[in-house]
Amino acid sequence: MKVKRSSHGKGHGKSQKWRDARTKRCRPTAVTSSDLNSTPAMAQLINEHQVLGKKKPNIKRLETKPKSVSDSKKTGPQKFFAHTNGNSSSAVEEAEEMEQNSFSGFGHHGNGLEFVGDKQFFKPGRLEGNALHHCAVRDDKKNHAVVVMQKDQTLCFRGKCFLTCLYGRVEVMGFTIEEGQQPYPLFSPASHSPITVRAMETENTHFSEDSAQLADILRDYLTSGSRKKLAGKVIRDSSIILLEPMESTLTRFLASFPDLNELFSPPVSELLSAVLDTPLNGLGIIPLSNNIEGITSSTSLKNVLNTLVNACKGDMDGTVILVCGAKNVGKSTFIQMLINTLLNHTGSVEYLEGDLGQTEFTPAGCVCLTTVTEPLLGPPFTHQRTPEHMIYYGESSCESDLDRYLEALKSLWHSQPQSREGPVIINTMGWVKGFGLQLLVDMLRFFPVSHVVQLGYGGIQQCPSLTPDYLRTAQGYQTHPPPQSALDEFAESSTPPRTFVHLPVQSEFKGVGTQGKAKHQRSNEMRELSLLAYLSQLQSPDPGPVRPLHSLTPYQVPHSAVALGVLHCEVMPSHMFYAANASLVALCCLREKVTSRGSPVLLPQAPLCPCVGFGILRGIDVVRGLYYLLTPVDPSVLRSVNCLLVGAISLPSCIVKTQGCDEDTPYITSNYSFDLTGAGKLKIFKGMLRPGQERH
Repeated sequence: MKVKRSSHGKGHGKSQKWRDARTKRCRPTAVTSSDLNSTPAMAQLINEHQVLGKKKPNIKRLETKPKSVSDSKKTGPQKFFAHTNGNSSSAVEEAEEMEQNSFSGFGHHGNGLEFVGDKQFFKPGRLEGNALHHCAVRDDKKNHAVVVMQKDQTLCFRGKCFLTCLYGRVEVMGFTIEEGQQPYPLFSPASHSPITVRAMETENTHFSEDSAQLADILRDYLTSGSRKKLAGKVIRDSSIILLEPMESTLTRFLASFPDLNELFSPPVSELLSAVLDTPLNGLGIIPLSNNIEGITSSTSLKNVLNTLVNACKGDMDGTVILVCGAKNVGKSTFIQMLINTLLNHTGSVEYLEGDLGQTEFTPAGCVCLTTVTEPLLGPPFTHQRTPEHMIYYGESSCESDLDRYLEALKSLWHSQPQSREGPVIINTMGWVKGFGLQLLVDMLRFFPVSHVVQLGYGGIQQCPSLTPDYLRTAQGYQTHPPPQSALDEFAESSTPPRTFVHLPVQSEFKGVGTQGKAKHQRSNEMRELSLLAYLSQLQSPDPGPVRPLHSLTPYQVPHSAVALGVLHCEVMPSHMFYAANASLVALCCLREKVTSRGSPVLLPQAPLCPCVGFGILRGIDVVRGLYYLLTPVDPSVLRSVNCLLVGAISLPSCIVKTQGCDEDTPYITSNYSFDLTGAGKLKIFKGMLRPGQERH
């Protein structure tokens, strides 16, 4: 596609081997910009954070060298205290000076600590109330906070922040964050369950020898008085985290809409459980009391996670995991936790998206194949990215054309390299009855699935158990069971059933099986959030006010350079421009060359072709023969685009209502009536057959 501005003229590295990836990821000596092996979205977010902070955190790895028995006898036992800043004394001298105060002098009731005689114990559980005041300190000048957590203590919150582990290690949604790693963005909006940070057991076996090094770490982030306050809270199993406020293009863009400016605040149902007046509140973090549950994991879920991790360790390249279940049973959350857990052991995970309505990395209506190299520490709209391979289906459900849906999935599967270096996770829709069940049967026969994770709830069977025995006799939409005869059970040459491991999971969280009724929790609202997150890339990364659509500079695309098509509905050629104007369009690449004598090229049927991104068709100039296109896709990629597809995924109404114009708002009219013939879309259903017309 030849494009130009109207006013002026990626890839991932190869996956690391399983045993090497964790060592390289967890044990850097320092974090620099060249060390961040991140996706473009993650790298941009971290770069924005470092530019705004004007100072990159200086993270040091504590040295824990073994000490001989003779040396330990000479020096005697040591305690663990922070370094005092502001004088010429060495860290060791200041640590020894602080050591004169015993641990018992630092608040017997703070940070969940208890004292029995001279021994110190901590209480696992939620950090809230007074405990937060005793274990958390905020530096107002640098606008960040340091929190000391003990093993199995948790911090559940609403809001958004950057988390850096300064000492020890913590776990968030299955992903382990250790000292020496880059800052990770955490998103806990009101649309999803709140995020929980849990302190893990540390592997520091020479705790008493690291007081000077730990003092150096605290000195970089806290004043002398603050360090003294936290010194008595640090014991052998402590973890120390740094929390910093986060502001990015995405958060600024979402906050510009009146209905979304409180997205990262506690909803009304949680206001009474919000812990206010803590050192964390001014950072955009609102802790929650233990009355509010975070993401809960049932016993069966934990067992299945362990089984899958062990299976991937044994056969990393051959593990293909299909996750299925009815609507609202926690498939997306389970997949996020599975990906995060696997990333603790391997460098990448392949993800095949089969859920058109609730996509993980793209706007709705897409099937895609994505290589995941960074943890997913928030809802889908917080980690939108461009997949390696993507096909635009154009609707949030595949009911209108089941064949095209299956062909798109098979095309994506064959697009990946033959030699994989990581496990594959296949996500499916929540449609598990009728044709939806038949699609699941087809997918189990099309793909070399090694494990099937089937989520359910309440002890009620939402659909049959998709075991190898069931697959042997099940009827698919495009596939049929192998022919059976009465003699098969006695014949040695009978076809063995397809082998894979079936792993049932019982979801036990509150409200399982029902769609959330609170604000931003409905499925259509989540789809809009993902699309808004993608369109936020149109904004400048520099801090400043959000620019409306009409103020952005579009590309000019000649009508003869691209073909225009409308998916899943009939549109007369003379009305094609009316249907496409001010709509979301998928930027696709047809295999055949688009040829034209200057007139627009219109597609008579929907093609199955790669998609590289999305844009807004801001306007159409019929006289000059130009499309005006707004898109965040790089111009080097746009050169290969020769097709624009319009689907049933509409632009959120808020994006056109908040244009900030003194005159009439563009793209909005009140003189429109659906009573007129042809005013609405004429749907065509190619997949839903009558019972008497089912395939045999």
